[in-house]
Amino acid sequence: MNEEVTLDIQEIFNVLKRKRKLIVIITLLCGIVVAIFNFFIISPTYEVRASVVIGKAAEEKAENKNNYNDVMMYQKLVKTYAQIANSRTLAENVVAKTGRLKPEGLQSKLNVMPQQDTQILDFKIQDKDAEFAYKALTIVCDEFIAQSKKIYPSNTIELLDKPVIPERPIKPKKLFNIAIALFMGFLISAGMAFIQEYMDKTIKTENDIDKYLGLPVIAVIPKMK
Repeated sequence: MNEEVTLDIQEIFNVLKRKRKLIVIITLLCGIVVAIFNFFIISPTYEVRASVVIGKAAEEKAENKNNYNDVMMYQKLVKTYAQIANSRTLAENVVAKTGRLKPEGLQSKLNVMPQQDTQILDFKIQDKDAEFAYKALTIVCDEFIAQSKKIYPSNTIELLDKPVIPERPIKPKKLFNIAIALFMGFLISAGMAFIQEYMDKTIKTENDIDKYLGLPVIAVIPKMK
């Protein structure tokens, strides 16, 4: 049994060795194509983040009226604030100030999510233009705070993390994509090599005579140098 396994593994390595040119060419070709797309064709996407915290008014804080029920109430209220941030009214106000996109376009780029079990809202915008993403999210935060204070004047909303212009794009992940392409190229080329080997029934070695014909080998003609 162990001998059969050893022979099978040896045969696999022999096939890979015989088809190494095909494997190398296809693997490198996949890596090169993906590298060209990632470095020269696909535009980088930048992400800008910000966060706000929602709580009591200053005078209520001074009276130390914070309790468990208040915290739970504000954690639930954060979801309502998230709806305000995602509203079309806010998007229209931001678009009017940025002079780009449509409200629907901004809403598709804007992601507002409450942090679980907190009074914090996370904002993020993704765009091909890092400076526009920064400018848009800054206006979104300002408009959100202004609108929220009109709707809930008794609550406070403070900017916890300000938007910052990103230095690096979040995608494409060039090296990761190239590594995946090389790996997939190897798998594809190895698969092609084994298919070719399986379909090829020509006699190449004395072992093939015994394997395919079941005949004994009487003599072998040496290779001419």
